[in-house]
Amino acid sequence: MIEIPKGVQALIFDLDGTLANTMQNHFESWRKAVSPYGIDFTAELFMSLTGMPRNATIEKLNVLFETNMDPFEVGAIKSNHFKTMVDLTEEISVITDVVRKYHTLLPMSIGTGSTKNGAKKTLEVIEMQHFFDVVITADDISNPKPHPETFLKCAEFMNVNPKDCLVFEDGILGIQAAEKAGMQVIDINQFYKIEFTI
Repeated sequence: MIEIPKGVQALIFDLDGTLANTMQNHFESWRKAVSPYGIDFTAELFMSLTGMPRNATIEKLNVLFETNMDPFEVGAIKSNHFKTMVDLTEEISVITDVVRKYHTLLPMSIGTGSTKNGAKKTLEVIEMQHFFDVVITADDISNPKPHPETFLKCAEFMNVNPKDCLVFEDGILGIQAAEKAGMQVIDINQFYKIEFTI
């Protein structure tokens, strides 16, 4: 069991790749959406973009690969493919065990780059929706990770000082966001490694 440092007064969890093992599904869906544009969407590239909302990811890829993908059109292909796989999602038990242990003991929230509907569906599939009163998604913020807004909103809604919050994250951008928010952070890659298959 992961130990919570003394003095921590609230827990914040990323969702995709932290509570829910959705990363392979996201990876395959992105590959399907962008491969017609000649983009070799590798696991390394995917992990460097993890935590970005869908449109921002497409805009970033357009810059990196000098493509002119339409965020709405390509985003819809990615989203629709992902929806066909969402019911296969499993929880990441090394992290969900922490949720169950500290439920009712510490305030807990979710700070995710997913949409409101996407987060709701994922939480339902892994049967974790009843653990979280506060769920901050891409629909609730103006500045996505690595900007700290997502996590600062979580702290605000839980009424806890950011420095007293502990964030669980798997993505580089999310870890940077937590650090910028002045929060403690646990990189869950120390405890759980995702292997991508093509």
